[in-house]
Amino acid sequence: MENKPSYLIFMWILLLFCPLISAQDSLKTLKTLEPVKAPLLIDTQASVTQTQFTQLVQQARGQSVYFYAWGGDPQVNRYLQWVAQRVNTLYAINMQHVKLAQTSDAVSRVLAEASAGNTTAGQVDLLWINGLNFATMAQNNLLEAQWLGLLPNFALTNPDQNPAVTMDFGMHTNGMEAPWGKAALTFYYDSAHTSSPPKTLPALLRWSKLNPGRFTYAKPPDFLGLSFLKYALIILSQQQEPAILAQLYEPPTAQSQALVLAPLWQFLDQLHPYLWRKGQYFLSNGASIRRLVDDSELTLGFTFSGGDIPGAVERFELPLSIRSYAMKDGSLSNVHFVTIPFNAQHKAAAKVVANFLMSPEAQAKKQQPSNWGDRTVLDLSMLSSEQQLMFRPSKRHPSALPANNSSPSLSELHPSWNAVITTQWEKRYGAKQ
Repeated sequence: MENKPSYLIFMWILLLFCPLISAQDSLKTLKTLEPVKAPLLIDTQASVTQTQFTQLVQQARGQSVYFYAWGGDPQVNRYLQWVAQRVNTLYAINMQHVKLAQTSDAVSRVLAEASAGNTTAGQVDLLWINGLNFATMAQNNLLEAQWLGLLPNFALTNPDQNPAVTMDFGMHTNGMEAPWGKAALTFYYDSAHTSSPPKTLPALLRWSKLNPGRFTYAKPPDFLGLSFLKYALIILSQQQEPAILAQLYEPPTAQSQALVLAPLWQFLDQLHPYLWRKGQYFLSNGASIRRLVDDSELTLGFTFSGGDIPGAVERFELPLSIRSYAMKDGSLSNVHFVTIPFNAQHKAAAKVVANFLMSPEAQAKKQQPSNWGDRTVLDLSMLSSEQQLMFRPSKRHPSALPANNSSPSLSELHPSWNAVITTQWEKRYGAKQ
């Protein structure tokens, strides 16, 4: 890797103090995050020989893997504890889940190590990542290159027919990330308090006016809060010229910001007075929404993993009267990934763990609502009949999404928009709190 310490230090400072930087300065930096134009470098037709992977497994035995992943959901944490047990049993790998409040904390650590010349003894072995954080690390050569093709389970995603597993917020992963889950914005409501939840963005505004204080969202840069704002932005942009919607999938400019964000602020100005606490106070994280629904302070909530709602009901974290649904005008959707920093100490073990995360066993376990409810990245047609049975639900939970539920899939925006939305939202609404 080319040594660029001064540039890396600048990027590190940017990540740490991004909320304090003006929108104009943020744009100057984010211009470097152009969509990757290079062709996809993964040869999805190439087979991984058993000898290659066996050698990787042998090299990984006895290694420790420090898996840096968001730790804000007890259900996710329990699933990763199970993964740690399985990779220890199967491969003698000691996996440690390092719980993160924000993924950018781990990115900052890798940037700091790189700027200090640490190219072989990094503390982060495996990282749950996507979007802007992936773009930042990829553009600065902070990721292990071309390792995904070494993992035999990647073929089970059928990447030639499922390009989403090789794209991260519109950017080619180029073999630097392994897919391990799918998620979509899912709404849920307490049927004991409302029988007609809003099914579109305009209906949400009307419903909120009739049910003041019964809905809210977390303030950005919280992931779930940003997801709601991006959903609203896409729907509002669809009501305009196609060229305006297309701006959301390109790096933002001063002109495109003014063009596409104005309708969002107009919508929020109408919505906020009818939110929880009249929109004068916003939650700092999306997990708090579930607690407020459970306490009957909110009637309507949303999550980026609809499958975890039945599990929450079973654990009495939500009332039995909870029901899930997807908005008829669209659901923001994405694939999430794991990656390996360029200076990870235990790369062999990290690759073996990433391969296990894509195994039918791990994917089926994760998809079960009682364990996580995260949708699989595997193409079930690639599996044996016995493996497919692992994914078949025994019975639909009353709080789960209906089997016939349909909602248009809304693609994630270019990652540079995250910082722009956060900065502009804070300027407009943050000072009022």
